[in-house]
Amino acid sequence: MKQFLLYTLTWISGNLSVPFWMVGHIHLTTNVYEDIHEIIASFGMNIIVGIGFYIDWLKHKKETNDTK
Repeated sequence: MKQFLLYTLTWISGNLSVPFWMVGHIHLTTNVYEDIHEIIASFGMNIIVGIGFYIDWLKHKKETNDTK
């Protein structure tokens, strides 16, 4: 189950990071955040993508060290 969750996080960060950030950036420039649910959702999506990038970086670092 742990491997599946790690794969899911890295998949989300790799495939959905650009839409999250593009939509989020446009949304931030056109909206005023007055609803706590929007703020939490925005932070949550960015945290998920950040964690996925970090996991993928650790995996890449381990693979490159194994080949040397």
